[in-house]
Amino acid sequence: MTRRLALDHLTVTDTTPSQLIAVASEVGCEAVCLFMQPMDVLPHMPHFELIGATAELRETRARCDALNVSVDLVYPFTLTGRTDVTAFLPALETAAHLKARAVNVLLYDRNPVRRLDVFGSFCELAAAHDLEVAVEFYPLSQIRTLAEAVDLVTQRLPGRVGINVDLLHLKRSGADASDVATVPANLIRYAQYCDGAATMEQSRWEWEASSQRLLPGAGAFEVAAFARALPPNTRASVELPQEDALLSGLPVIERARRAVDAVRCAIESTPA
Repeated sequence: MTRRLALDHLTVTDTTPSQLIAVASEVGCEAVCLFMQPMDVLPHMPHFELIGATAELRETRARCDALNVSVDLVYPFTLTGRTDVTAFLPALETAAHLKARAVNVLLYDRNPVRRLDVFGSFCELAAAHDLEVAVEFYPLSQIRTLAEAVDLVTQRLPGRVGINVDLLHLKRSGADASDVATVPANLIRYAQYCDGAATMEQSRWEWEASSQRLLPGAGAFEVAAFARALPPNTRASVELPQEDALLSGLPVIERARRAVDAVRCAIESTPA
């Protein structure tokens, strides 16, 4: 059975959102996860303006409609101790215009009381725009593990809130597929596939996450076991940055195709 997969912007960071839509369609992905603005930590990402009444927003929406590619998840929504959640309103409005399903959130506030309060306010704004909220745990953030993400999303929060389980972050936080299998199915909103080395120095975790992951089969992660541990019909993306291939000149389409094909090969024998 062919699984539904989204193409993540990190897999081909050298594309604009509208270009990402076209690449996803070309390689057989039904959806994308996209960045709503360029980020300094992604130096290969071209400049674009998506938020607001922009030409890029119009082109991205038009390509979604023409190519029947939807938007599963949008980034970046990073909450810190100084975050004013109302500053996210233009981005949330843009996400809603793109008919995005969910927004991805990382939390960095060290104060647990304030962190929960700000997160709750953000969830309320997202719900007002009919957007789900997916919490991405990340060992370098303040929601470091799957267990901490479960604790957060089971608080009394407005709207539809759950967890985005990135296989890389799962492994680097010391967990594995068996831990995913213990999480109630309704708490898992999304999943992200990649492979990686069995170990990586912590000083290189950020680089690894944003720039250089491995194709399934080239690393040590149990990608098929991860797929089996997810609840049935969990939406998922191919999040597989390949800076080495990018720098060597491999075209965008080829990088996307080999990433998607490698993930499909690893998980197709797993019941959807």
